[in-house]
Amino acid sequence: MLFDPVALRTLKLSNHTVMSPMTRSRAVDANTPNALMAEYYGQRATAGLIVTEGTSPSPNGLGYARIPGLFTAAHVAGWKLVTDAVHAKGGKIVVQLMHTGRVTHTANLPAGAEVVAPTVGICPGEMYTDAHGMQPYSQPRAMTETDIKHAISEYVNAARLAIEAGFDGIELHAANGYLIEQFLNANVNTRTDAYGGNSDARNKFALDVARATAAAIGADKVGIRLSPHGVFNGTGAFADVDTQYVALVSELSNIGLLYVHVLDHSAMGAPPVPAELKAKLREAFKGPFILAGGFDRDSAEEALAEKHADAIAFGRPFLGNPDLVERMRKGAELNALDMATFYTPGAKGYTDYSALAS
Repeated sequence: MLFDPVALRTLKLSNHTVMSPMTRSRAVDANTPNALMAEYYGQRATAGLIVTEGTSPSPNGLGYARIPGLFTAAHVAGWKLVTDAVHAKGGKIVVQLMHTGRVTHTANLPAGAEVVAPTVGICPGEMYTDAHGMQPYSQPRAMTETDIKHAISEYVNAARLAIEAGFDGIELHAANGYLIEQFLNANVNTRTDAYGGNSDARNKFALDVARATAAAIGADKVGIRLSPHGVFNGTGAFADVDTQYVALVSELSNIGLLYVHVLDHSAMGAPPVPAELKAKLREAFKGPFILAGGFDRDSAEEALAEKHADAIAFGRPFLGNPDLVERMRKGAELNALDMATFYTPGAKGYTDYSALAS
């Protein structure tokens, strides 16, 4: 089943595998995608669906060094190289829109940008900057309702530019403690206005962004990624988290989104997303459902056979194995990963992993 074709609404995929979004930090020139990135994604075009690395819809969302953006004509031209490379090999690709919010250091931001978030709470820990090495996260400014409307308009603009750049759709990154999840998570969002104070208000920003982008490019071109019970970037579980997320996904289902993509980071040491919650989210979303987190061929086949998901996302295995689908099909050994080059500039540890001999 894993290797059979599947349709996610109108999006026809060659198989049930999804390449997870993974930061690679190769957009070295003004956060602009380039030919090296096009080569990397083109190498992996046998995935049923590629979800790009997190891509900022705003100068304010470029929190990490060398991550790509999608808000200028140069960004569109750079991403067109990528989409052309993937489509030339018969693949499908969506861009993940990721605004980092408070997960930012000012040294990584372009001139004129600022750190914004639902509240003034600083993200715990440190992050890498090219200019100064590891640094504590920067102090954010709490967003006003005007700021929120502006951020929503930035997502809409990026969604439109994604279609112009040739993408098959977008994925809203509402996981891993970035801006949308900062609004969702009660440990981070302590607002008391229309965007905080109870579960419906915490869900409002995610739903506003989903509705606005769906209106701009079509709901069948907008997916979303969620990570309830995740702990990344100072989030973590909170009272009634399961109830809140079921309500959120029910509303996303009413919008008719392309898919819901649920990430369980327990394979990397985070608490698991309870199986009961995954089942409730699956039931609440009347459309394609993707699961991610620690899958291999056998566990993916099992999840599909038991109808826990319509497609399965694989992360790190795709980093070191451009032909991951073929390797899994043949039961071939996977390449070892060079973790030292995950986020470094250049081709090493990026486009130089070997493929099986044909």
